[in-house]
Amino acid sequence: MQAWQVHENGEPSEVMRLEDVERPTPGDGQVLLRVRAANINFPDVLMVRGHYQVRPPLPFTPGVEICGETEDGRRVIANPALPYGGFAEYAVADAAALLPAPGSLDDAEAAALHIGYQTGWFGLHRRAHLEAGETLLVHAAAGGVGSAAVQLGKAAGATVIGVVGGADKAAVARELGCDVVIDRKAEDVIGAVKAATGGRGADVVYDPVGGEAYTQSTKVVAFEGRIVVVGFASGTIPSPALNHALVKNYAILGLHWGLYNTKNPKLVQHCHEQLTELAARGAIRPLVSERVPLDEAAAAVQRVGDGVTTGRVAVVPTRKNGATA
Repeated sequence: MQAWQVHENGEPSEVMRLEDVERPTPGDGQVLLRVRAANINFPDVLMVRGHYQVRPPLPFTPGVEICGETEDGRRVIANPALPYGGFAEYAVADAAALLPAPGSLDDAEAAALHIGYQTGWFGLHRRAHLEAGETLLVHAAAGGVGSAAVQLGKAAGATVIGVVGGADKAAVARELGCDVVIDRKAEDVIGAVKAATGGRGADVVYDPVGGEAYTQSTKVVAFEGRIVVVGFASGTIPSPALNHALVKNYAILGLHWGLYNTKNPKLVQHCHEQLTELAARGAIRPLVSERVPLDEAAAAVQRVGDGVTTGRVAVVPTRKNGATA
């Protein structure tokens, strides 16, 4: 089979190589899956660069989120078991963690319903307890993680303010349903949020960016507001001033979705059921901005790393007859 291999850490466009390798052999409790679509996540970029907390042995195949097909023909969502990731024709995954792919979504959309939407659901509902009528501020609202939070916030009845970088991304955020869109490259984020909320601020802030975005969050979070920290796409990990949280009476909430797979897997299943129902009635639909063939995966991973994409970029392997999976 064909699979992208990383033999040394570095920039994806430089170190990812498409090679012919043997199909992986499932271990105990694992299954072999034919990859129908693999979505590119920022952790894939970090993993290739060697900057992620998970460091699979070299060489490895990146790709942490797929829609795959079991040997008996079931269409499932899975997180591949590294080093046999999803940017390949076949991957392996833990059988107990497979989730049924929603029939209302195509392969790329189904794969995208997993990490980003589960993170959004846990962050907004489990951690921040977002309520209808509250104001939700989403940083990087046009990205893969942010776009999921925007849709989930709207589905929960919140007023959603999306912060983006650039006019093109602002247009995407509006299409996603943001009530207010702020282009951080052309506007003062703090002033714009205060103007949009009558000076009150946002009840919940969803931050996958860190750095300056987190600093802005602390200045616009409302009384008894909640800042949900889900990642550091900016590359800068903030150092919160806890005296500021005390004086302004807000909460800083961390969200590491992967822990729920081991700490409370039944809640992951419950979340998937909720997401499947929302997708079935059209309340959410993953934004897949690009579908690229397997041989273009390295360039696509690089674009995600460079921050120039919107929504999710999906790698779709082709079958031998040339049709997309």
